[in-house]
Amino acid sequence: MALSDDADGLGRRPANHVPLSPVSFLARATRVHPGKTAVIDGERRFTYAQMGERCRRLASALQRLGVRPGETVSVLSPNTPMLLEAHFGVPMARAVLNAINVRLDPPTVAFILQHGQARVFLVDPELAPVATAALALLEEKPVLIVGGAGEADDGYQRLLATGDPLHLLQLPADEWDSISLNYTSGTTGNPKGALYHHRGAYLNACANCLVFGLDASTVYLWTLPMFHCNGWSHPWAVTLAGGTHVCLRKVEPRAVLGLIARHRVTHLAGAPVVLNLLSQLPEEERARLEHPVQVAVGGAAPPSAVIARMERMGFRVTHLYGLTESFGPATVCVLPPEIVAAPLEERAAFTARQGVRHPMLEESTVLDPETLEPVAADGQTLGELMLRGNTLMKGYLANPAASGAAFAGGWFHTGDLAVLHPDGYVEIKDRAKDIIISGGENISSLEVEEVLYRHPDVLEAAVVARPDDTWGETPHAFVTLKPGAEDRLDAAALIAWCRGQMAHFKCPRHVTFGPLPKTATGKIQKYVLRRRASGAGTDEAAGER
Repeated sequence: MALSDDADGLGRRPANHVPLSPVSFLARATRVHPGKTAVIDGERRFTYAQMGERCRRLASALQRLGVRPGETVSVLSPNTPMLLEAHFGVPMARAVLNAINVRLDPPTVAFILQHGQARVFLVDPELAPVATAALALLEEKPVLIVGGAGEADDGYQRLLATGDPLHLLQLPADEWDSISLNYTSGTTGNPKGALYHHRGAYLNACANCLVFGLDASTVYLWTLPMFHCNGWSHPWAVTLAGGTHVCLRKVEPRAVLGLIARHRVTHLAGAPVVLNLLSQLPEEERARLEHPVQVAVGGAAPPSAVIARMERMGFRVTHLYGLTESFGPATVCVLPPEIVAAPLEERAAFTARQGVRHPMLEESTVLDPETLEPVAADGQTLGELMLRGNTLMKGYLANPAASGAAFAGGWFHTGDLAVLHPDGYVEIKDRAKDIIISGGENISSLEVEEVLYRHPDVLEAAVVARPDDTWGETPHAFVTLKPGAEDRLDAAALIAWCRGQMAHFKCPRHVTFGPLPKTATGKIQKYVLRRRASGAGTDEAAGER
């Protein structure tokens, strides 16, 4: 006899089916580790019992402000307890967390607040000027609360004081409910809002514990921005493990090494630029660590030379790959035994691959983007890296066309061109779109070009990625000036002008003047410009990041 859900009353019921949500991780941690230090922020310390109470107060306070299930709470803050607590307090209120990139300019912040229909806006004091300028551009404004930097009576502390410390922990009605809204960096115009669900956040956090070896002895240093893919799900993962969060407002290599020594940090994560900054300290300052530290790196592939330098310092590097749309990590470079035993240079070169699928992702492979057929696993045939599984976003908020294109054919299309090695490992070779990844941040060449075209002396402009030892890539602008403008405008002045128009990290650091190469139909040949930018020495001037 065939079994079915209806046979003998089998099926879902409260005893055997509970919606998956990382909110439950905090409930467990407060019960299992109530007296353990959960958060270190400078001289401040919070136990898990205190963190749990603060998150319950936040959830209650938001509801008392009128935030309803499914509505958005935006946060503009460095890596502070306020942003960490929002990862639990906001979903406990059954609202949607929107952590905003702290490096964005006011117009982009305003767009995100408006598009995401934010009801409440939590802002760190040092970012209050940006928030105020953004709100001035909006007709309908969210409730602004400034605080969270540690002052005893700031706006955030007053908000928590209005909340109920015994507020009941609320799981979502449905694990497919939205838990967070993360905006891409606007690689094709305005940024797109990727909606995460509770189920994916739960599963990806579990996967991070497996991949990164997180447990109750973990001391995690927040070198990775929490606004970036919700910190790759690490706010939830470290809490699941019962580890300690060490907050860090700004990444400074000497301060990072000091905190590692002071707090016996075991884990940290970030873009390759973080590794590069640490590895480029003077030799006497980057002496070998007293204890091993696990480092997860993602974004542009870290150069093998940087990985080797980090390994010599005592860091153990795990290379991850992912996107905003995949809750952060989607692949991991697992080192086979023979590679673990190989010489450092060989191990570092292998580690630079993107690797195999993350534990809770069902499939990652390289397909022909037109036919969706697998490419030859020969390490040479290019295709598009595609993903499938439960740790992918629900889609883009209010953008069905973009969502449909991203999930066409039953796969998530990453837009990254890759090869598949005979051992099943993926290695990215190029990008299908003209995205520049600088310090782990995506920069749209089109957005930078639009700003350049606004300058009255610019006739034509094209922006491509230029390799950079520190940031991985930086924008390199190729510009044709209008007749007679050569005496009025130089590269330094143009870079300075761009810095007044957009976020500084998006501005070109290098400018080359001259005619642009074009096809017979007038299309700019960016592949030619990329070759020129990679050759170095062709730029007129280099600006600060």
